[in-house]
Amino acid sequence: MNKDLIAVFEYLEREKGIKREIVIQAIEESLQAAARKSISGASNVTVTINPKTGNIDVYCEKEIVDDVEVASQEISLAAARELDPDSEIGQFIDVIVTPKDFGRIAAQKARQIITQKLRGAERDVIYEEYRHRIHELISGSVKRFIRGSNLVIDLGKVEAIMPIKEYPKTEKYQIGEKVLALLLEVKDTESGGAEVILSRSSPEFVRQLVIQEVPEVSDGTIILDKIEREAGYRTKLTVRSTDPKVDPVGACVGMRGARVKNVVRELHGEKIDIIPFSSNPVELLANALSPIEIRKINVNEEDRIISIVIDDDDFATVIGKKGMNARLNSRLIGYELEVQKMTDYNRTMEIERSELAASDDPTLDQPLDSIEGVNNLIFSHLAAEGFKTMRSLLMATSAQLTAIPGISLEMADHILEQIRKQRI
Repeated sequence: MNKDLIAVFEYLEREKGIKREIVIQAIEESLQAAARKSISGASNVTVTINPKTGNIDVYCEKEIVDDVEVASQEISLAAARELDPDSEIGQFIDVIVTPKDFGRIAAQKARQIITQKLRGAERDVIYEEYRHRIHELISGSVKRFIRGSNLVIDLGKVEAIMPIKEYPKTEKYQIGEKVLALLLEVKDTESGGAEVILSRSSPEFVRQLVIQEVPEVSDGTIILDKIEREAGYRTKLTVRSTDPKVDPVGACVGMRGARVKNVVRELHGEKIDIIPFSSNPVELLANALSPIEIRKINVNEEDRIISIVIDDDDFATVIGKKGMNARLNSRLIGYELEVQKMTDYNRTMEIERSELAASDDPTLDQPLDSIEGVNNLIFSHLAAEGFKTMRSLLMATSAQLTAIPGISLEMADHILEQIRKQRI
């Protein structure tokens, strides 16, 4: 009995999930190539392995002849009838020709081929086990580090890889530590095997965590429309409900924030913004920035740019650390986002108005009949205070205009903005 070979069969079946028949077939094919080299002049060489004993037999097909001229390819009738009494001249018979040292020599020669074959068999097992589980959450333990900080995760039957780019820079791991991750993909390797790739930085990882915590997402009552993420720091996701009675944001947050806290805990403290979905990018941006108020907004559809003006005190929050909040909101709405402080905006507008007021355009001194968006009563107040032409309005400040009854700061800005737009 070949105990070593039996041990290999049992190990591969138990630890790798590879059936014994597959292993035997791979080894037989590998040893067949080695046997042809070991038995000079032989043709039609086959190798068989007993699955119970592990014994290896090499067979060579030989022609039954009267006079043997090529011993490696021919056999006498007498010798053939010792193997099969019904043998006749001209027939072919399989003869055991296993070399005495074949077990040792052949194994050495075939080792590389066997390894490749077994790797292919293991790949098939991996594909069968994991290919239909893409985007599932899967747990394992850190086994070792390879090629720098890439992690090898022990999943039981197979080892998975979690590349450094697939987990947040804020996360550090120790050997033996338990890890929950997303099964990102199963891909072929250059050596002919297969690798299971895991991820904790993918936005899909957050989606699956939310699905796990929020039953309304699983049953389709709540839909997660879009997720934008800077792994380890912040995630923004938009939600909507197919049932008007269900608040999508409240359902995802949970009672006293229990549901979202569980997700945040698994993400090691990463901030999560849950935002009501809107197909209108301006409304979606307003939802994302709430409760911060957008003071002014301009949408450039051609270049897909949205420019907003906000109060100075809100600027740091809207931009975020190293521009992160603005970047995420930009990706969320699908437009480039430009953010400006109110003081900077007012300063720019004053410069433009001053330049227009100083121009030689005679139309600026013509009497005004009306201003778009300003009712007749307010227009009368303006005229009564001496603001009867575009030039006089362009030379006025917001403070001068707000001193007039019925004109708020917003209305003053609107009046000056309308005059400026009319002359550009």
